[in-house]
Amino acid sequence: MELTGSSYKGDTKNGRMEGKGEYTFPTETKYEGEMKDGMFHGKGVLHFPNGSKYDATWENGIAKEGCFTFADGLQYQEKDWDYCDGYDRRFYSERCNGLRPAGESQLTNLHPPRVIPDWCYDCGDGFYDPTTRVVTSYTGRFLRNAGRKHPLRPIPQEDLLS
Repeated sequence: MELTGSSYKGDTKNGRMEGKGEYTFPTETKYEGEMKDGMFHGKGVLHFPNGSKYDATWENGIAKEGCFTFADGLQYQEKDWDYCDGYDRRFYSERCNGLRPAGESQLTNLHPPRVIPDWCYDCGDGFYDPTTRVVTSYTGRFLRNAGRKHPLRPIPQEDLLS
């Protein structure tokens, strides 16, 4: 697993993940739960770096039934979803705790919001720097390279053909 940047702590059988364990992806997403034959199988939770989680029942690596909870505690509902529906655009924390005083606008659900480095963009799991075309985690760890030199310009036809 050193080659992929992943790690595993837990039970094994015949050199494969089996039983209860904790699998950590290179992106710092972590699965805690039951394993079978090297795959997520049974009850388990995916914990994402931003604090959200997906609690599910897995079968041979595929989530069969689950529930997603956002980092702020809002639980996704497939039916009767009334959050951010066009009529009420408040953040979940504003719905729970009320609006901030005048002059203290809330631009994100985080308070205080993340400080975005100059000339960079927040892309959900880290910051994208268009100069280096690299995405780094919020803690400054390399996550991935981006694929295009100029994200707002079209790809030249000759690059598409090669």
